[in-house]
Amino acid sequence: MGARAQYVVVEGGAWQRYYSHWAANRVVDDLLPGPAAATRCFRANREIDEWLDDVWCEGAALVDHDHRILLWFAFAGSWADHMAARAVLARTWPGWDVRFAHDGMGDLTHHLGLGRDLTRSPGWFETFEPSWFADTDSTEPCSVVSLRLPDGRVRAWGSGREPVEHVADGPGLIDLLVASPTTPPPTEMPYGGAHFDPQTRTVSLWAVQTVAGIHNWPLSGWEDWALDFRGDDHTQQAGLLPTDFSFPQPPLAAALTRLGEGLGSLPPDNGPLLARATAVSGPEGTTPVINPAALIPHEPADPTPAELAALRTALDALVAEAEAEAEAEAEAEAEAEAEAEGN
Repeated sequence: MGARAQYVVVEGGAWQRYYSHWAANRVVDDLLPGPAAATRCFRANREIDEWLDDVWCEGAALVDHDHRILLWFAFAGSWADHMAARAVLARTWPGWDVRFAHDGMGDLTHHLGLGRDLTRSPGWFETFEPSWFADTDSTEPCSVVSLRLPDGRVRAWGSGREPVEHVADGPGLIDLLVASPTTPPPTEMPYGGAHFDPQTRTVSLWAVQTVAGIHNWPLSGWEDWALDFRGDDHTQQAGLLPTDFSFPQPPLAAALTRLGEGLGSLPPDNGPLLARATAVSGPEGTTPVINPAALIPHEPADPTPAELAALRTALDALVAEAEAEAEAEAEAEAEAEAEAEGN
């Protein structure tokens, strides 16, 4: 029970690890006020001498003051929420190289020179038998899969699976795609996409979430294929999609506003919940036991007035820019429709 997060601070050639049992969904909140506030937050939580693995660690951040590098990952509620967080961090961490850790804990341990497999057991990356079905039960796909056909055309499908899962299927997925009926285009931005080009034997992948293991290329079955990993940049696949299957471009203003509304909010008090859980008898009279770490509340970021003012200034500017961009796009669309009607 919990949403575990690991934090790492690098300074003066040394590094320390910190842990919070409830902070995985607050990683972005703790980072937004900038490097000084984030470092204070991490050090206010419990220092530990171990690494969490990709199963138990649901959010993490590494702040390297020596090289001014920030690595982080956390689950985003939507494409817009992820991109809004990226936009704010770019302004509140000026002069820093801010990177989303797509390889999860592997990116953090790799940065420290410890390799990518320190927290992973041998054979941990699971591959699958190729399978494909149109996701008719969900109106919004998690990812978009596209394929270049022998005649040069590109077909695309919405999928309820994560992008890396399609790669884990191996090249056998391609034949299943060719025989699959089309799906409706997404009305909301997906979390990622995968594009297969058998002519160039290239797999392209992008995601706004972790795709742990992607740097262990080639994965099983793809030994003579190249990987074009795009990070969270969807534009390459967007340029390949058919005209009747395009990505929507949701404005970021709403997501940025949500970030601003969450400033200063305290973590929920899980004490009453845990008390109720322990009061209930377990199966066959067993007694529930609480992880002691669950009793330690998360210490959130506590920005100074100056840090908070800088963050709000950045948010206000980004919201204004996003609203202006959305308005300009709406005007351009209206002009294009009027011109089409006139013709």
